[in-house]
Amino acid sequence: MNNEAEVLKSLGLGEKNPGVYLGYWKEGGGKSVLSVNPATGKRLGTVGSATADEYEEVSKAAHKAFERWRVVPGPQRGALVREIGNRLREKKEALGALVAMEMGKIKAEGEGEVQEMIDMADYAVGLSRQLFGLTIQSERPGHRLMEQWHPLGTVGIITAFNFPVAVWAWNAFVAFVCGDSVIWKPSSKTPLSAVAVTRLAAEGLEPPGFGALAGVGGGGRKRGGGALGAGPRGPVGSATGLVGVGRPLAGGGRQRLGRTILELGGNNGISVMPSADLDMAVRAILFGAVGTAGQRCTSTRRLFLHAEIAKEVKGALVKAYGQVTIGNPLDEKTLMGPLVDAGAVRDYLDALERIKREGGTILCGGHVVEGPGFFVEPTLIEVDHHIPMMSEEVFAPILYLQVVDSLEEAIALNNGVPQGLSSSLFSRDYLEAERFLSATGSDCGLANLNAGTSGAEIGGAFGGEKETGGGREAGSDSWKAYMRRQTNTINYSDELPLSQGISFG
Repeated sequence: MNNEAEVLKSLGLGEKNPGVYLGYWKEGGGKSVLSVNPATGKRLGTVGSATADEYEEVSKAAHKAFERWRVVPGPQRGALVREIGNRLREKKEALGALVAMEMGKIKAEGEGEVQEMIDMADYAVGLSRQLFGLTIQSERPGHRLMEQWHPLGTVGIITAFNFPVAVWAWNAFVAFVCGDSVIWKPSSKTPLSAVAVTRLAAEGLEPPGFGALAGVGGGGRKRGGGALGAGPRGPVGSATGLVGVGRPLAGGGRQRLGRTILELGGNNGISVMPSADLDMAVRAILFGAVGTAGQRCTSTRRLFLHAEIAKEVKGALVKAYGQVTIGNPLDEKTLMGPLVDAGAVRDYLDALERIKREGGTILCGGHVVEGPGFFVEPTLIEVDHHIPMMSEEVFAPILYLQVVDSLEEAIALNNGVPQGLSSSLFSRDYLEAERFLSATGSDCGLANLNAGTSGAEIGGAFGGEKETGGGREAGSDSWKAYMRRQTNTINYSDELPLSQGISFG
């Protein structure tokens, strides 16, 4: 399914699309958000975003939905999430094509993102029967201590353009089975993908009449995002994006004593030691740096090569970079699509100018591709020392290559940036692997051995440290962030003993 009109029609989208969902669709009174195909620079459609007043309306509707939804048994909530997953299966090809058309990632990655949503739905269905607490030994005779988890409230979700639908599912599907309602502020760069997913999710939730979903069309930070960050009603705010997006949300959360789940980007490094399988390492580096045109939060941006193998790996990468097919993301032969918009192209060019001034040497790439759309060349930079630009995240296919003399030097460089999301070591040496994964090794939330920085599985908790925000989403025990913990003391005796052996009266 590669025809734009066919894709939009199959997902119920048109030239103009309402962007506010309250159990029914409403044309938002805010500024219309334009969706553009970054491969052509042409318009796909518009979405009507919410005003501040409409955001308040959505907040009230979401809270009412929560009051109904929280009393529904967890397995029944899971059954409805299963229905959403089934609808995603039916529309996987069309939705994957829309993500490719609107964001610019290749179609295989677009369909992979939809599959991630489907997998997340399956995970949440199982989780709906496992939201368990503990039974704790009491120090008092005839007493029992018990821990329960209860639904928390409305979860506000702000997502970024690079994963326009999957990150919403990480949060929303877990929140749904936990008994929460959801308000979504999608990226204003990918509003059609958000509308399409909201339609499919609403179909899964609406038949029983619970209406636990509320959507706010993209309208920039001062619209849905700004209100969502400071809104007093939602006890949980989850944001994916730049540090500048997360700070206001964190500040608003502190003001209302609420919770935040922040995933604010990365500056991810791969270290390659002499014992590594170099062919495997080169393939992981290439996908990590070039996949999604370097616009993943887990994209590989820094490469540390041990001096013994640096020349060989550098030569292989230069050759591989020259073979990357750049073009229409819907073409199966394409390996790298466009950047998301003209602003991203300017950021790419500005970054390269700074890199050259700071002493970086361009080994290959470094140019804008002529023609329609927002295409650039994947670029490999060699540096002989850490330059200031290496501490900044640039959402573009720019990879820094630096030679090191030891694993300890690689770890120090890996950790020597403000961000702490993903990291990787390629080594077949057991002691090196253990050092990298130890408390004195990588300081990132994700530390991988003989695997790239991208492609995290949903079963593990996803997130990072330092300026990445410290939040965790998706698997493991991340569900606890969407619920409130309650400790219960049950006295089944005829006495009233006090704890700590206190005698009163």
